[in-house]
Amino acid sequence: MPGVYLDDSDNFDISLRRFKKQVEKAGILSELKKRQHYEKPSVQRKKKKAAAKKRLAKKVRKMNTR
Repeated sequence: MPGVYLDDSDNFDISLRRFKKQVEKAGILSELKKRQHYEKPSVQRKKKKAAAKKRLAKKVRKMNTR
């Protein structure tokens, strides 16, 4: 669980930015969005397959430009 410890002399804006960075790195927001609604296992498989297809297409595109 991310957290930032503050002293009396710490700037709030900088501390907030550090906290947001830790939350982003931990992947909490993306996990929250993913769990916001129930997704059937068949839909999960379709999304996973589509993402793999997209990654492969991007990789092929990159290889062709070189």
